[in-house]
Amino acid sequence: MAERSPVGGGGAARFVGASVQRGEDLRLLRGQGRYVDDVRLPGMLHAAFVRSPLAHARVVGVVTEAARRARGVVAVFDGEEIARLARPRASIPGGTDDGGPPVYTLLATDKVRLVGDPVALVVAESRYLAEDACELVEVRYEALPAVVSAEQALDPKSPPIFEDLGGNVIYGPTTKAYGDLAGTFARADLVVQAKISQHRQQNVPMEGRGIVASFDPETGELLVHAATQGVNTTRAALAAQLGLAAEKVRVLAGDIGGSFGLKFGISREEVACAAASRALGRPVRWIEDRGENLTVSGQAREESFEVEAAVTREGEILGMRVQMVVDAGAYPGLAPMVVDSVREMIPGPYRLQALEFSATVAVTNKASYVAYRGPWAAETFVRERMVDLVATELGLDPLEVRLRNVARRGEPPLRMVTGPPLAGITARESLERMAELIDLPEFRRRQAAARREGRYLGVGFATYLEPAPGPRSPDSPPDPGELEHQRMRLEADGTLSVFTAQMPHGQGHETTLAQIAADQFGVDWEQVRVVVGDSSLSPAGFGTGGSRFATMAGGATLHAARELRSKVLEVAAQLLDTGPERLAIVGGLVVGEGAPAGGLQLAELAAAAERGLLPVGTDSRLEAEVTFDGGESGWSGGTHCALVEVDCDTGRVRVERYLVVEDCGEMINPAIVEGQVRGGVAQGLGAVLLERSAYDPDGQYLSGSFMDYLLPTATDVPHIEIEHLETVRLDPDVNFRGVGEGGMIVAPPTLCNAIADALAPLGARITEQHLPPSRLLELIGTIGG
Repeated sequence: MAERSPVGGGGAARFVGASVQRGEDLRLLRGQGRYVDDVRLPGMLHAAFVRSPLAHARVVGVVTEAARRARGVVAVFDGEEIARLARPRASIPGGTDDGGPPVYTLLATDKVRLVGDPVALVVAESRYLAEDACELVEVRYEALPAVVSAEQALDPKSPPIFEDLGGNVIYGPTTKAYGDLAGTFARADLVVQAKISQHRQQNVPMEGRGIVASFDPETGELLVHAATQGVNTTRAALAAQLGLAAEKVRVLAGDIGGSFGLKFGISREEVACAAASRALGRPVRWIEDRGENLTVSGQAREESFEVEAAVTREGEILGMRVQMVVDAGAYPGLAPMVVDSVREMIPGPYRLQALEFSATVAVTNKASYVAYRGPWAAETFVRERMVDLVATELGLDPLEVRLRNVARRGEPPLRMVTGPPLAGITARESLERMAELIDLPEFRRRQAAARREGRYLGVGFATYLEPAPGPRSPDSPPDPGELEHQRMRLEADGTLSVFTAQMPHGQGHETTLAQIAADQFGVDWEQVRVVVGDSSLSPAGFGTGGSRFATMAGGATLHAARELRSKVLEVAAQLLDTGPERLAIVGGLVVGEGAPAGGLQLAELAAAAERGLLPVGTDSRLEAEVTFDGGESGWSGGTHCALVEVDCDTGRVRVERYLVVEDCGEMINPAIVEGQVRGGVAQGLGAVLLERSAYDPDGQYLSGSFMDYLLPTATDVPHIEIEHLETVRLDPDVNFRGVGEGGMIVAPPTLCNAIADALAPLGARITEQHLPPSRLLELIGTIGG
């Protein structure tokens, strides 16, 4: 049952009317409740990929005869054969002006562009036999120099990774300016400069990618079991790649073992498996192993910035110039869109008067840039490190500099300099509350005493805004693709079915939506069934991501439940010969004037409607559809604080305390909210202290196992103290907002700021994110660097 529930009066959702007949979508959900790894279909075959050992090379020839003759092998497909079965994979729009976006094939044909690039697909009776046969495929390569950094890629002399680009720049350089930049810098007393960087890291969900594709030659239909964040998005991508009508593709998803952004859409390997299934007329299964996941599934965050901040002696930050360079990896993906998000969000909750933002995206011989929990997180890291660097330059306390610059709710400016409204922000309240929680003067006294003993303590703050989904500008109509569609139905047994396009993968969506539906409709939580993971049942929508769930799906559920409740009460009034305003639904019973002494069972009402016992003209379809635009949504956000001690002999960092003051509006389920916050913080701490996707100068991947790609364990993550604010009500009904990405966005700058504060007496100037022991020892001069 809900611990805190959304309440309130009528809503503004649009009633669309039911379009699916009762019983039509109560078929067995074959994908429900299982991981894709558990799916077994009759006649199922197993796939494995031959992958490149080189980061950059021409493919001179692929010889598959020996593999085709191997025991248990059903088929071997090289890149040319798969290219005849599926359309080439084109990158997203936004390439260079002179070359446009590159076009490439699902399996490499002309070149390989990273270690692990798929070159051939072996399909056999078991995964073991397929893997054995992969070793029999002979691929002849002509090695080319690898491009392993954005700096190399921007050199016009570097070998082009895609010849049709004519270089290695996929986007930019672009520059956008806001406000009076020249005038703002002219008024400054000082310009603080820094080169700030985030390192390459990756999602590492418990479950990697996976697919079971089953094509029926008789019907021409493709059934796919997938590990995905959105069945509709996966269906659309597969249909486009294979040249099928969308209605001929059905995508099922059961339990998903995490994603953090990795499983949007469909990967090259998954499309190849679906194409093989269609060619062979049998189901084909591929489950990514951990080595594949770490090496080729996708990586994120490798961005560098040159920043200038115009400031006054009193610590007011007037404006900034920012130059951003993104290493997009080998195959173009999300990076250009991330640039736009970073540019728009970099002012954060501060009163910047001017901004110039330039960006360039380069391709390199590394894994492709993918979404990772808060893909725009660089804006917070850069901004919050700059605030501390400004404070250090001026000899001011970082917390005081934040308080001097943060916008006050309801006072000008009412927008970021880049445009987004600052409606409802509570950054100042979170900073003030954090100052109370840690007792900063007492910490400074303790820090000074520790330094006299040769111990180094530090405190770090960082403040952030999370568009979850963020306020909508009054002059900007909602994007149709961002609307949330939902259907809700009263079943014959008196239970509620909620149909959503959301695809939970560890966030507890089913619990949350069931709580809202139960509270708003008037039934017990156990009487609600949330239906997810079937493209044939799902309403329109791209799935789960971007911290949209709480507001968008939660709001759609609230309004759908109210619409359906009103409709059910209208039907009950007809049966009981009374007015609907005199009735209510309580505990699954219709009660009120004219109702039986014990109340009218919802199952009885549904049966009467189904048997046609209502007066002529009564709409007996006990269903509702709503389309929700987010209402008057706002920001999630807050302030994090870390207290650390750095051992200058070993470089180890001990997090003494970690505190969170956050505002996500009204909490539906506090346990789920706090679980999301703690999980994000754990990932952020791991990013700073442990995790790094490392390559050598030849493009060989050096972090291909958990011996090398280090993840935080329970012993590495401190107790995380969380305090919730709930100060502003923007929408009359929907005041719950997403919280899934904030912890991962703000924890890295919080920890880096704390480490920088601890090491300030030793002259360390920290402008990077990855700070393992060896790097800290280099920064303080204990070892050479």
